[in-house]
Amino acid sequence: MAQFRAKKLDLSCFVNVRVIRDHTKRKVFEQYETQRQALRYIIRNTTLSQRARAQAQLQLSQMHAYTRSTQINNRCIEGGKSRGVIRHFRMARVSGASHRDLVFSDIDWSL
Repeated sequence: MAQFRAKKLDLSCFVNVRVIRDHTKRKVFEQYETQRQALRYIIRNTTLSQRARAQAQLQLSQMHAYTRSTQINNRCIEGGKSRGVIRHFRMARVSGASHRDLVFSDIDWSL
């Protein structure tokens, strides 16, 4: 993980270590996504030689775990919770209640 950690990271926007780790995983996955797709294509291509496919499989297995899409969890950007997260807003349902109150407090209901 140290190899992917940013040299300078603005910690003011992160809540806890889990959110920082989630941010790092998303960045690393985005960086290596095309390389992984190319290796997976080579592995599945039956017209290539068995040796080339085996080398691609070896390279893919030696890549860091953070390059996999399965390592990324939806995590609340406000509280760091991983359960009950609304994907579109990247916020947990529980923390969303306070935001809902803020939004509805600005509406003039006297119509």
